[in-house]
Amino acid sequence: MATNEERLAALGVTLPPPFKDEANRVRALRSGQHIYMSGHGPLGPGNVPMMVGKLGRELSIPQGREAARLAGLCTLSTLRTYLGDLNSITRVVRVVGFINCAPGFNTPSDVLHGFSDLMVDVFGEGGRHTRSAIGVAELYADIPIEVEALFEVAS
Repeated sequence: MATNEERLAALGVTLPPPFKDEANRVRALRSGQHIYMSGHGPLGPGNVPMMVGKLGRELSIPQGREAARLAGLCTLSTLRTYLGDLNSITRVVRVVGFINCAPGFNTPSDVLHGFSDLMVDVFGEGGRHTRSAIGVAELYADIPIEVEALFEVAS
């Protein structure tokens, strides 16, 4: 059976550089068997957006799914840096996606599939999770999505 790291390598993706923690917050925090992740968006080095725009105006659902996937890659990068590798992750427990929506865009859940699909690709059945997708009026630097996640780790 393939490990989480082997499944990630088989996808042929390179994780972006991890975010640097700021003085008064952290991107990942372990409490017991859970790791709570701060919000991650499709941001590259220096917090420069990889994508910008609102769903239903500048961006289509497929573009939003790609933004959600990029947010997932950023999340995995932070998680790997925090843990050393991804093999101790046993489950993605909970995901909350905040989708930057134009007025009238009412299918934010369709966008969050990009994040959810990546989690299943990397963690197999352990990547299936509970989730909420919430449409919002604005996000940092006009990024299309920000995702919070809760992971379970082996003891």
